[in-house]
Amino acid sequence: MTALPHIDVVIESPLWAALPEAEALAERAALAAIAAGDVAVMAGAELSLMLADDAAVRELNRTWRGKDRPTNVLSWPAADPDDLVRSPHCGDIAVAYETLAREAVEEGKTVADHFTHLVVHGVLHLLGYDHETDDEAEEMETLETEILAGLGVADPYATGTAGLDDVAGEALER
Repeated sequence: MTALPHIDVVIESPLWAALPEAEALAERAALAAIAAGDVAVMAGAELSLMLADDAAVRELNRTWRGKDRPTNVLSWPAADPDDLVRSPHCGDIAVAYETLAREAVEEGKTVADHFTHLVVHGVLHLLGYDHETDDEAEEMETLETEILAGLGVADPYATGTAGLDDVAGEALER
């Protein structure tokens, strides 16, 4: 049996106590996204997920993207998609609790379902998926919807809201 990637979840903010199942949801969502993607990942590779607050993600967004505002999810790929099969690290993801919770309320979703979506979205960025063009966005959203359906989460795009703001889910270069 091939070793699965290791999902390392670090809780940086006490706000995440409001979602006590966050670690389990993150691991399940990340592994489902990796399994569904068409990118080979090294057996036993690590993927790091930081559960933070808006202030921490705002600082990361300012440092890495020059955008002085919080966002819901940020991703830092560790390697090009073709090299992930040889890379011991898939990349890093950060999720901001307040933005996540606010969006969930605004969009009529549970925090758990929206969090699951953001993790799937972030992992797909680590695998090389993007949404810069309409074709890329359609491919990524279709895959997200399929993965989420397999996890029992409703289509986040069905309500007419994208579920991800215009700066969310950005894949950042190291």
